[in-house]
Amino acid sequence: IQLTKKYWQTIANAQKITEQIEILRQRISLQRIEPKINKTIDRSLDHVQPMLNNAALEKDQRAGLISRYSKIITQYKFDLIALNLDTLENIRRGHEQSISDLEEKLAQVCPPLLRQAIADRQQIMIKRHQKLLEHKLKSSRSRRRSSYSNSVIYTQITASLPSIEVYLNLSPQQMSMLINGLKYVVPCQTQFIVAAASGPFIDTIVNEQFESIFTIVRNCLNDRGILSSDIRVKMALPELRQIVDTFKSQKISKQLKERARHEYKTIRSIRRLLHERPDIVICRTDKTKALYIGNRTTMARKAYEYMDKTTAYEELVDGRSPLSDILQGLHTLLDYVVRTHGLTDKQRKTLLPNLSRLELAHYHGLPETHKNGIPLQPIIASISSPTTLLSKFLNNLLAPIYLQVARETTFINDIDLVRKLESHVDKGFFNSTTIFVTADVKDLYTMIPRQGATLALMRFLEKYTKHGKIGTLSIDYILRMAPFILDSNYFVYTNKYYRQIRGEAMGSAFTQVLANIYMFEWEQELIAYIHQHNGIYGRYIVDIFIVTNQSLAEVQLELRKAQTKDINIKITPVIGTSVNFLDVIVINENGHLRTSIYHKPTAQPYFLPYTSDHRRHIDRNIPYTALLRAARLCSNVEDFDIERIRIDMSLLLNHYPPRFISYYFNKFFENNNAVSVLQRLDKNVYRQLHRDLLHKCTRREKQLNMMTKDPIQFPTVLQQKPWDKSIMYLRYKYDSGLTRHFPKQFHEWWDKHFKYAAKDLNNVSIRMIGNSNRTLEQWFIHKKPSKELLTRMDTKLN
Repeated sequence: IQLTKKYWQTIANAQKITEQIEILRQRISLQRIEPKINKTIDRSLDHVQPMLNNAALEKDQRAGLISRYSKIITQYKFDLIALNLDTLENIRRGHEQSISDLEEKLAQVCPPLLRQAIADRQQIMIKRHQKLLEHKLKSSRSRRRSSYSNSVIYTQITASLPSIEVYLNLSPQQMSMLINGLKYVVPCQTQFIVAAASGPFIDTIVNEQFESIFTIVRNCLNDRGILSSDIRVKMALPELRQIVDTFKSQKISKQLKERARHEYKTIRSIRRLLHERPDIVICRTDKTKALYIGNRTTMARKAYEYMDKTTAYEELVDGRSPLSDILQGLHTLLDYVVRTHGLTDKQRKTLLPNLSRLELAHYHGLPETHKNGIPLQPIIASISSPTTLLSKFLNNLLAPIYLQVARETTFINDIDLVRKLESHVDKGFFNSTTIFVTADVKDLYTMIPRQGATLALMRFLEKYTKHGKIGTLSIDYILRMAPFILDSNYFVYTNKYYRQIRGEAMGSAFTQVLANIYMFEWEQELIAYIHQHNGIYGRYIVDIFIVTNQSLAEVQLELRKAQTKDINIKITPVIGTSVNFLDVIVINENGHLRTSIYHKPTAQPYFLPYTSDHRRHIDRNIPYTALLRAARLCSNVEDFDIERIRIDMSLLLNHYPPRFISYYFNKFFENNNAVSVLQRLDKNVYRQLHRDLLHKCTRREKQLNMMTKDPIQFPTVLQQKPWDKSIMYLRYKYDSGLTRHFPKQFHEWWDKHFKYAAKDLNNVSIRMIGNSNRTLEQWFIHKKPSKELLTRMDTKLN
């Protein structure tokens, strides 16, 4: 009897902890954490507010300090609640282990009928607790309004925060919208936004959708000999038209309609604020999807300071646009290549820009909020410039060869890093004296000398191509194309024309592979030294990572040698037994390797909010892929579990329903036969899970493997890409207010009229591609100079 009582009490305790966990998750989802915790933390800021109110601080200074205080406080609350959840999870696992132990004891002393009665009561207790829990969760779902004001520090727990370095009198609604991040899409834009913005009316949009969809269908049918005059097409067409016409009469729930109106109103208010404040600029931050709002003059000063420091840019003092000259030079170059049988005329046409979209490149800086002083990462945006397609062509031609040659010393991502580290351990080279070195190559793209880079490219091609050719293309043509791209790096900034006279343009596709080839020459002696002593040398673009058993003095000596080899390459090494590289923390724990996910203090993880108007399959993939990445990078089950809690919290704060998250989390563990990892942190099962997932090829790796199969004799960029006629790619505009059910309706229509109409059509695979409406990035960020400056075609003066 005492054993049974103890068993039931332990079950009750376990259910109580489960209830606490779910209520805490609900509170996180509603951004309503325990008032006592909030008050305790917020009280620590009482002495800060008088300092911020000091008249000696300028408004923008004050706003920047508030932004930094806000990030620290919200991050501290996030970490504290994550720790609370971790503690509760461990208590729950302890109770479940006790239940399991008591069940074994009861099985030894109780007859079958009594065991069944105990089990029945257990089920009744669990069901009663579940009902009570559902009632408590339901009663706590009413949201509380944010009490944000820009005059004070933002202290409400949140998944991410924009960086605001200027004074703005933002409302709670405006702040909440900015917190949603760059990729957020406001719902029902077609109904509430397009019409209000004096754009095309819904009839025009529906007609355009129908014409686009029907053109794709018609082309698919024509490929199989079914013409538009076919009776089956004539019978099916009115029904397709009727399906598309229903977009206009789609009923939207009252709740969704109100939210759409409210959010669009907030967007308009932010756009109005940006229009009224020409002194501010809004952009995305470097390496994150968060927003940055700063002073336009300050950002321009930082840009010019960078130009002066690197001496890599010069202004065109005559004010003449170089666009026409670049285009003419491109035609002259490609005409020569075709005339001398380097490329076919058809290949030449694929390298020429679309004249209707032709623009000169333009400069914009991305704030590096994770660095002191928030420097700018210079980007030359050249998506529509004359040399963009030629730059992509050279990248696609050379990058697979480079990767094939330098694969052993190249990290393609953080998963590849962990893989190589664990392989190093398996080979027996890792011990208690093993140290790590990380180094960042400073201003690589702007510091590389052009002549030196071109010579390095020539030597690389002569050594690694076959008879001086890549496929049918002679390397002589490549050595003509490369300097032309480098010498055509012109751009617009602050209504002036500039030319990059040193290094390469950050933003050009060819830039990365050329920088890699230049670095590949520089690093050979260092690679040889590290490999001679059974170490690891690897690089991810400008980030170097070394694992070695040599002494600190020996490593420092080799690094000093490397730094004197080329004055253009400057590195700042960090050496230790615990380092951060890419997004991984790498630790040597007395001869045992430990890896986990590194979170930059100023760059919180971003997840697309659940309320964003995207297709639902995107939301379903996010929890699964986040856990997949965590399992690959975390070598220790405790680190993985902490990361699982952080992912859970981030999703909850981005409005993902708790049950939705739990469902896809459970699915991940069930699909990978690792439920015991979730239930009791089974170390053996996790070790196998980590290994299996770590060595499973990612989609990116599969693509790279295809590219590097034989890139010298059969480069994919010179091959005609076969069009798979068995797949119909159906593009349509996704809008939850209009086309949410369209994929299902279209499949039903297709199956009814065409799937069994012809043998070929039965094998057609339909890929629905729903293009989303405008994101917050498209609503708020306007970094381009005037159209007139970008497209002006000045002719040469005689």
